Amino acid sequence: MKFAAITALGVGALALTACEKAIEAPFDRGVCYAVEAGAEGEAPRFNKVADNQPQIEFCAARLEEVRLRFLRMGGSRQEITGSYQGQFIFIDREGVWISQALDGSRFILLARTGDGRLAIPGAIQRAIDGTPVAVLADPEPDPTAPPAP
Repeated sequence: MKFAAITALGVGALALTACEKAIEAPFDRGVCYAVEAGAEGEAPRFNKVADNQPQIEFCAARLEEVRLRFLRMGGSRQEITGSYQGQFIFIDREGVWISQALDGSRFILLARTGDGRLAIPGAIQRAIDGTPVAVLADPEPDPTAPPAP
């Protein structure tokens, strides 16, 4: 009898958590939003940042501009969250991440180069220790090539 009551209570609690509505990003075509966390128990606010953005990378660039402007005005927040056509965008010191859900798994979209710019992760060459390499020299100079001026 005790087992049945505990099981029923557990199933009830699971059902209540399943009813909790997930927060979805707006799917307005070409519109970039900044997402501000709501107060305790409130849904987050979506503030329009830019219209007519052709790709998610352009929205990430607009959000990076917003982040840098706030830092230049004396702000201390290093992270910013945004959304673009149903995707959430997360910008931090390491780069730009995207996710289908506000609290879901994140995937890298753009990584930071050694000088802080954003680039496609595969385009960044790194040293053995993982630090970005600005310019990679030829491993072996061509002996038939004329000397550089």
